[in-house]
Amino acid sequence: MVPNDELIRIIDLLNTTYEGEEAWHGPSVVDGLRSVTPDMAGRRIAPNTHSIAELVFHMTSWRIFCVKKMQGDETFDIITPAKNFGAIPDKVDDFEWEALEMELSLSQEELINELDKRDDDEFLEDIVPGRDYTYYDMLHGVINHDMYHTGQIMIIQKALALHSAGSRFDDDADEYGSPFGNSAEHDDYY
Repeated sequence: MVPNDELIRIIDLLNTTYEGEEAWHGPSVVDGLRSVTPDMAGRRIAPNTHSIAELVFHMTSWRIFCVKKMQGDETFDIITPAKNFGAIPDKVDDFEWEALEMELSLSQEELINELDKRDDDEFLEDIVPGRDYTYYDMLHGVINHDMYHTGQIMIIQKALALHSAGSRFDDDADEYGSPFGNSAEHDDYY
C-alpha cells in the first residue's frame, strides 16, 4: 500500500488556510471574514472590482469545481461569470450573507470529505478529468487561491473602513503611498 503522507499534508494545509488559528501566511479565510458585515459584503471599493460577497461565491465555486473533478466529472466547468463570481446584488442582506458563508463552509467540508475517501497518494499524480494538470496541482491551487482572495478581502475591508470614515485615499497615504498605514512596518504579518 502506498502511504498517504502527502495527502495528509494537503488536507492539513487546506484546513489551516481555511480556518487555522496560526496560519503561517496570516489570517485564515474564516478569520478574514469574521468582521465582514452584510453591508460590507456587497460593497465595491471601485467600479469594476469584486465585492467580498462575490469573492466568497468565487472561492466556493472553485471548491465545488475541485469536488466535482475528484468525483470524476470531466464536463463540469466554471466558464461563465455567473458561475464564477455569481450574480450578487450590490446590497447584500443578512440572509444572503449568511447563506454565502454557509455555502463556503459546506464546500470546505465537502472537499475534505472527498479527500478523506482516498487511501493513498497515488491519485495526486493523476490528471484531473478535462484538464491538463494533476490533482496535486489542483489542490495546491485551491490553497493558494484561498490565500490570494483572503488577502483581497482584508484589503477591501480596510478600504471600506477608510471610506466609511470619510477619508480620501490620497489624503491618507503614508510616505510609501499606502493608505493603510506605514507600509514599511508589517505588524499584521509577524
